[in-house]
Amino acid sequence: MAYGSNFSRSAARLSRGQLRTTPSRQLPAASRSYTCLNALPRTTPASPLSQTRIAAQSPRLLSIRRDFTSTALRLKDQPPEDKDIVEEEIEEETKRKQEAEKKKKPVEEETESEVKVDAGNKNSSSRAPPAQAPKGGAAAGGAAGSSGDNGDILSGGRRASTTSSKALQKNAVPEMYPRVMALPIARRPLFPGFYKAVTIKDQAVADAIQEMLKRGQPYVGAFLFKDEEADGDTIQSLDEVHEVGVFAQVTSAFPAQGDETGLTAVLYPHRRIKITNLLPRGAEDEPAQPMPEAEIEEITEEFEERQEKGDVVASFEEPTEVNRKSVISSEYATSFLKKFDISMVEVENLPEEKHDKKDPVIRAVTQEIVSVFKDLAQLNPLFRDQIATFSMTQSAGSVIEEPAKLADFAAAVSSGEVHELQEVLQTMNVADRLQKALVVLKKEVMNAQLQSKISKDVEAKIQKRQREYWLLEQMKGIKRELGIESDGKEKLVEKFREKAAKLSMPEAVKKVFDEELNKLSHLEPAASEFNVTRNYLDWLTQIPWGQRSTENYSIGHAMKVLEEDHYGLKDVKERILEFIAVGKLRGTVEGKIICFVGPPGVGKTSIGKSIARALNRQFYRFSVGGLTDVAEIKGHRRTYVGALPGRIIQALKKCQTENPLVLIDEVDKIGRGHQGDPASALLELLDPEQNSSFLDHYLDVPVDLSKVLFVCTANMTDTIPQPLLDRMEMIQLSGYVADEKMAIAEKYLAPQAKELSGLKDVDVQLQQDAIEELIKSYCRESGVRNLKKQIEKVYRKSALKIVQDLGEEALPEEKAITEEGKTALENAEKDAERIAESADPAKTEPDMASQTSETPRVSLEVPKSVHVNITKDNLKDYVGPPVFRADRLYDIPPPGVIMGLAWTQMGGAALYVESILEAVLSASGRPGLERTGSLRDVMKESAVVAYSFVKGLMARDFPENRFFEHAKVHLHCPEGAVPKDGPSAGVTMATSMLSLALDHKVDATIAMTGELTVTGKVLRIGGLREKAVAARRSGAKTIIFPADNTSDWLELPENIKEGLEGRPVSWYQEVFDIAFHNLDKERSAKLWKEQLQKKKKDEDDD
Repeated sequence: MAYGSNFSRSAARLSRGQLRTTPSRQLPAASRSYTCLNALPRTTPASPLSQTRIAAQSPRLLSIRRDFTSTALRLKDQPPEDKDIVEEEIEEETKRKQEAEKKKKPVEEETESEVKVDAGNKNSSSRAPPAQAPKGGAAAGGAAGSSGDNGDILSGGRRASTTSSKALQKNAVPEMYPRVMALPIARRPLFPGFYKAVTIKDQAVADAIQEMLKRGQPYVGAFLFKDEEADGDTIQSLDEVHEVGVFAQVTSAFPAQGDETGLTAVLYPHRRIKITNLLPRGAEDEPAQPMPEAEIEEITEEFEERQEKGDVVASFEEPTEVNRKSVISSEYATSFLKKFDISMVEVENLPEEKHDKKDPVIRAVTQEIVSVFKDLAQLNPLFRDQIATFSMTQSAGSVIEEPAKLADFAAAVSSGEVHELQEVLQTMNVADRLQKALVVLKKEVMNAQLQSKISKDVEAKIQKRQREYWLLEQMKGIKRELGIESDGKEKLVEKFREKAAKLSMPEAVKKVFDEELNKLSHLEPAASEFNVTRNYLDWLTQIPWGQRSTENYSIGHAMKVLEEDHYGLKDVKERILEFIAVGKLRGTVEGKIICFVGPPGVGKTSIGKSIARALNRQFYRFSVGGLTDVAEIKGHRRTYVGALPGRIIQALKKCQTENPLVLIDEVDKIGRGHQGDPASALLELLDPEQNSSFLDHYLDVPVDLSKVLFVCTANMTDTIPQPLLDRMEMIQLSGYVADEKMAIAEKYLAPQAKELSGLKDVDVQLQQDAIEELIKSYCRESGVRNLKKQIEKVYRKSALKIVQDLGEEALPEEKAITEEGKTALENAEKDAERIAESADPAKTEPDMASQTSETPRVSLEVPKSVHVNITKDNLKDYVGPPVFRADRLYDIPPPGVIMGLAWTQMGGAALYVESILEAVLSASGRPGLERTGSLRDVMKESAVVAYSFVKGLMARDFPENRFFEHAKVHLHCPEGAVPKDGPSAGVTMATSMLSLALDHKVDATIAMTGELTVTGKVLRIGGLREKAVAARRSGAKTIIFPADNTSDWLELPENIKEGLEGRPVSWYQEVFDIAFHNLDKERSAKLWKEQLQKKKKDEDDD
């Protein structure tokens, strides 16, 4: 908002009683808010004495003049709708000019006499000192205009009407404004003549702007931050902003949206300015100088000229031209801002350099800018509107006549780089400014062209898809009309009916199917329930209702299959043949759930496959190890997104028969979580009395699973819930002995590994002694999985050795690559070069289709002259040093060392028990027992039981031997890093402590196992087969085991018992007779007597 000197003149005429005011209801809102003229009553002045008050009120008028400007406009009662108030006033002013020319001289003489009279009245009647000029804007001026004696102001006589020779002018902007509040701007600079809205967050700056608006001095200096990321409303240092900015007027201000303390101000830049100095905060301003009498006289004349023209109001229209006689603002204009914590700067105007509009360079660049604007208008409708608005607002009528404004407009509407726009702003040479503006505008054209291209591509794709969709719909409609193709939903319903007709659905299932199919036919394809129902019917029709595969119950065929796939396992094969024989007689094998239990790698899963092949049944396997969700067994509810039936229903769908063989693996490792207990869900599945009507959550119809043969596998039975264990028939697989492993390696493992290594037709021999060494020193586990890995490793090493020895000459790479492979390699090299030469290799996609082929290479033939022989001596070169040492730790064990037997997951192992005397035996020694070797609770209890038992045995059979009354015994089991637990080491611990007490060496070829009670009873143990294998591998010839395990011993194959003598025992006395059969009882009875007496005598002498 700009203010000139007209309002000060009006105020002077008001003080003389020569101004007629307008009621507030006829004034604009801005006038009612900012002028005090509306408050005066509309009456005729009564006294000429008011003319003499001008001198006394001159400081007040000076303040009004400096702080406010106004254009005196005449408002008619009913202004015409087609004319602006300013235009009407200009027309009347033109008429007054013509009348004033005729009365110019009389008016001047009359004015001079009036001034003299006023001056005389002033000097004679005003004794009081002149009032100080108030510091303020509109409010202060309003107060000054309405204060004082109302009777004196309104009592002056009306002078004769006079007119001024000066033309009416619009609001003026100060040409000089040396001190202004600095407002930093972020992201892009402002250009003269173009609005900009800024958000003020600093409360002090916002309050200062509000105060400036109230006082009628809404001028700020806007300067761009140098740092694009900077933000703030004050300037701390001149280095923060560019020195060239704009002198802007705050046209309006309103609260910021979403910020109670913020303020949004609309700025209208007028001209370019430059910072000369940053003033310190709170700098004092100099007091204003009193108004000269000549200016007072000029104000008086202006108000007299407007006296007869009617109402006078303050104008707040936006300025369109600058008054040539605008008032030079002094420092006093911003003195009221010192109480605010803001940035004040001293500035100077930057006038544009003179230029010739007809200069060919300027005209050429201007024409080019106009041409670029035309291109932009075609590419972007937003630019079209802005260009049209700019052309209409140019006073020259043509944008070419004002190249400076054209350059500013080009920079203002573009979205160029910040530094480029600032260069345009601070370039005062018009030709250079046009050049820089053209560069910015050219970049804008390039961005608009790219945007237009992207938009057209997207539209083309969308139009293509819409056209395809429209054509497809038309084609479907034509086919339906011709009867060639029915509706998609009808076709789907018909497909389900055809599939259901081929199945033998039970009545309950058929009823549900008809209901769901009827519901599907009435649903719209777009409905969410449509897809749910369609998926349900799809599953319902994919289950093989009434479809069974023809089974083969031939015993001869079953034996052939089992012998082909497995070696040994005689008891397991016999049980399977029994199972098949029953099925042959009954015609079915319903109601049987078999569970194979054994260590890893013994062939539990492969046996299940062999059974399926022998019976000619489809095979399906799934593991429940770690399973915690019941939905995997019972299925999900159909209400869930992505719901599926359980694994059993999925098995029926995959096998397409009602009688497949389903192998449930790792049932001993099934989990339990917050989603239910899957082990309990298996109860219904594996119960022959319940699975004939198994109910899946997804299907929600009974499914007959009684014809499914379930086979389960587990490593142990301890973790299987007892109710589930009761529903299964257990078949134990104890593992393979060395002879069985040897046969399996020679018959199955070695040929398979040789073929997988590419040595099928090559003379590579793995000798029998090498396989024995692998079994003994590298692969002691019960299964053959690790043995298979080691044999594969041997053949891989052999292949590497052959290739290295022969070299590339004998096995050239060119022969292995086919023609297709060579073409693919060439294409890969060309594609790599293309990617390397591209602008952005990281984002360039390779053409993989041209780099692949179906048969890129073939196998190479090894010469017949190659021979590789792998024996026990060179086995280390292929598999490294042995992993296991000999189980037999002692060839001649000392007293206190006994060989025990233990069961492990890898099979059986020899477990030595060692006992020693910790200190020299003396009569004063205290007895005790120390146990080490990573023993768990059960084994620790076994040691305590054995210690108590041997003390009782010594007291009963060897009363003179008082070893345990004074000895501190340390019992240890070697391999302390391996946890050990179980009760079967009781007899071994007792024998070890007795051997130490009796000082008798037990035969190294005797191995024993059995649980011992405190009364000497030997109880049953498990894993006798694995322990017998370990005893034989350790070189034992006699094995002592509980008599309750005699049946297990008799069932052992002869190849395992070969070389072993089994000695079943029921009481420990029998173990004592075997282990100490050559004991000298007299010597043992008196063994420690002399030592204890000698020690006692020495202690008595001391």
